[in-house]
Amino acid sequence: MPDLVFDCTGVRADKYAVMPQMQVTLRISETSGQRVEAIALRCQIRIEPARRRYTEDEAERLNDLFGETQRWAETLKPLQFTNVSIMVPGFAGSTEIDLPVPLTYDMEIGATRYFAGLDTGEVPLLLLFSGTVFTLLDGKMSVMQVPWSKETSYRLPVSVWREAIDAHFPNSSWIRLSSAAMDELLEYKTRKGLPTWEATVLSLLDEAAEPFATQPSESP
Repeated sequence: MPDLVFDCTGVRADKYAVMPQMQVTLRISETSGQRVEAIALRCQIRIEPARRRYTEDEAERLNDLFGETQRWAETLKPLQFTNVSIMVPGFAGSTEIDLPVPLTYDMEIGATRYFAGLDTGEVPLLLLFSGTVFTLLDGKMSVMQVPWSKETSYRLPVSVWREAIDAHFPNSSWIRLSSAAMDELLEYKTRKGLPTWEATVLSLLDEAAEPFATQPSESP
């Protein structure tokens, strides 16, 4: 029976993909000496936020995910990042493959809000593997499952995620709105004669801040 060992040897931003994407380089080693004909590989990637430290600014931005820092011992739980699949060609000994990992900039996704809330440093990732291994045994195709215990960890530099996002959304971000909210926003934009959506949102923020700016100060 083949025995597989998985290692993550690096991650890079894929600047030429049609959407934000990273390439995760995996080394797969077969340690029993048997040739592997192919692997239908699945990889679940999780973020393990408890395995790094945070600045005060980062902690404030992550408040909506984990709550106040006093509760982080209870709330700093793993976050689901993504699930990806790939077909690994046959090999003997070991092989290296690039695993494409698509990214989203949807700020309603917990993993995206986590990445966006960090300034620098590294993101602790846990990669969990499953799938089907194909080998030849006495000239016949043999099939076995990748054990659920197969996993590896990697500390992803925040700069790599930001580089992949900036290749498609430089100095920008986006949010999802319901059709009803978008219609109201469009009506406001038209009524005010505002040229862009950014100007529309800034105008609304200015209006929301006006009551606080005009409140009379309390007498001593």
